Amino acid sequence: MNEDVKSDKERLRKRYRLERRDGFIPVEFSNLLEVTEISSARVVASYLSYGDEPVTKLLNRSLIEAGKTLLLPCINGSEMTWVKWNGDESQINHKTKISEPIGEPFTDLGAIDVVLVPALRMDSDGYRLGQGGGFYDRFLPKVSAWKIGLLHDGELSSQKLPREPHDVPLDAAATPDLVVRFKI
Repeated sequence: MNEDVKSDKERLRKRYRLERRDGFIPVEFSNLLEVTEISSARVVASYLSYGDEPVTKLLNRSLIEAGKTLLLPCINGSEMTWVKWNGDESQINHKTKISEPIGEPFTDLGAIDVVLVPALRMDSDGYRLGQGGGFYDRFLPKVSAWKIGLLHDGELSSQKLPREPHDVPLDAAATPDLVVRFKI
């Protein structure tokens, strides 16, 4: 059964990546600044978008300008760590496909109020299909933060996505125009 779910996920990833690539329009998520959980947060874990992922550049800058502590992920083996970033582009390592901040890991995971999570697709129960590396699957259970998946328009689905025991449902999903909260 688990192999069937993994196979289904990989098939869907290929399909959703093609759909996203063919319809990609870079749009910012400035609507999230008005969301209560984010506007009241002190520490926000985000990401540096690349390729056709939901764009976070302006949102990240706006969070910093609003006085929030912004954390960005770094890949360390099979784990994801977080580094505080103040918006200084010289403190970003662009040497790999995924740009990462330079600095010491942020260790107080309990201080994280919100996690912005990239997603290829989400279903109406809050489950997401990511890129397949499992980094967020391993990280999300470690925090009690409010978790919101970022999507492009049309990527929130009423069809249930395949699930594995380690998959963590998110609290909400956001497109550039819409925020949907899930009952969890």
